[in-house]
Amino acid sequence: MKDSKNKLAEARKRAVFSIILNIFLAVGKGTAGVASGSAALLGDAIHSATDVFASTAVFLGIWVAGREHPSFPYGLYKAETVAALITSMAVILAGYEIGRQAFFGVPSLPDVSIALPVAAISLVIALSFGLIQLRAGKRLNSPALTADARDYLADSLSTAVVLISLLVVPFGYNVDRVAAGIVSLFVFYAGGQLFVSALKDLLDASIDRETERKIISYVEDYPRISRVKKCFSRNAGGRYLVDLDVVMRTPSHKIADLVADRLEDELLEEFPGLVLARIRPHYAPGEFIKRVTPVQSPTEGEISSHFASAPWFLVETMTTADRIVKKREFIENRYKDAKRKKGLLVGRWLLKVKPDEVVTEEQDSVALELLKESGVELIHPSSVTLTTM
Repeated sequence: MKDSKNKLAEARKRAVFSIILNIFLAVGKGTAGVASGSAALLGDAIHSATDVFASTAVFLGIWVAGREHPSFPYGLYKAETVAALITSMAVILAGYEIGRQAFFGVPSLPDVSIALPVAAISLVIALSFGLIQLRAGKRLNSPALTADARDYLADSLSTAVVLISLLVVPFGYNVDRVAAGIVSLFVFYAGGQLFVSALKDLLDASIDRETERKIISYVEDYPRISRVKKCFSRNAGGRYLVDLDVVMRTPSHKIADLVADRLEDELLEEFPGLVLARIRPHYAPGEFIKRVTPVQSPTEGEISSHFASAPWFLVETMTTADRIVKKREFIENRYKDAKRKKGLLVGRWLLKVKPDEVVTEEQDSVALELLKESGVELIHPSSVTLTTM
């Protein structure tokens, strides 16, 4: 949550700068458009002027998104989506105004000496800032900043058309009104894309399938979890929420609650855009369980007294009801000689094996604590009969 607030604070600063930059571009293009008599540049100035309103909406949306209120337990993240929707409508309005000027404005030959330098400088500024803002929007996972960036890119594209129309004027081609019409089409398209995207978010569209599959895969690889029974997800202003029903291989409510709480925290760390995860366990003992035992070698089967430093691990798959071993395999400890963080490395590695039980003489180590927090049961060797191979 702290990281999310830091990202919102950075997004707010970028939105403020965007407002100032849009004012600068609107004034510069507007002044040059009037002075040069260029309908296309004047239409482009209207686009930038509308962007001032849109950027203000972005800032307000991001500011509101960082607020907390008891009436909104899921947060106010969708305020950003509302800002993105307002931005899209502002862009569409700009496209209409530019098109109106192109079709009904009075044709005139623009003064290239005034309009051309302003159009060139505006193009460089809008394109550069648009690309920077787009990267920031993706990094901060902010739909409002992304919408603002796309608006800048649309602005740079329309300015490029204006620039081309001005470059051909010295050769006797006055295509100023045609350029203004093309600008309006580009702006309409950009605004329509933003509008559809924001509307889908407001209507609680689910998160993208690739991210959802990654979350399900992560959960199903977790110890004690057999499979994901149901997964509900939705967007929340560039962030997302997931609600999962999972089948756990345990009849113990205590272990199930422990695994669910731990998994919810890990999901928030593993997936930065995730702001809320809820795991609801369904208890099912399962037909088989998996037990891991640290041993000295794959031939003698003698239990190792030091868990993380054990050369080998015996992995046994046995029936849940009568503990009949159906499969045995020895896996070599790839981190036994690690100089640093050995316990952490061994613990994370063994979690991928998905053990239900671990046989150990130790009861206090980093690796064992990690396994225990993930719902793995620790068993003393005195209560286990170890069969050698």
